[in-house]
Amino acid sequence: MNAPRHTSARGRPRGFTLIELIVVMAIVALLASIAAPRYFNSLQKSRETALRSSLHVMRDAIDQFAADKGRYPDSLEELATARYIREIPEDPLTGSRDAWVTLPPPGDMQANGQLYDVRSGAAGRASDGRLFADW
Repeated sequence: MNAPRHTSARGRPRGFTLIELIVVMAIVALLASIAAPRYFNSLQKSRETALRSSLHVMRDAIDQFAADKGRYPDSLEELATARYIREIPEDPLTGSRDAWVTLPPPGDMQANGQLYDVRSGAAGRASDGRLFADW
């Protein structure tokens, strides 16, 4: 009678030893420790790119509103209501639509609306070293 396939010639069941499992786990851990920082850096860079894009779109909408109406909008909500943007975008760094910091027009233009520029409310620095609040 033939021995089952899962046993060795001596009759003991075959399988992985503890040492073999530890070596495999060490290799997997090493590969994960190399890949994880690159993954998190790419996530941060994609958030920064999304922030740049959102700021560009909102600033462009503010300029278009000012050119069309002859004044600056009073809020981001007014931009959305007037359909210059579909909706107020979410700040990719804070995860909130309410975190945007709005800046009024310079002193001599204050009577022409309340929203001249918009910036992120996120704290910290970008990968290039600049503050997010300065973008």
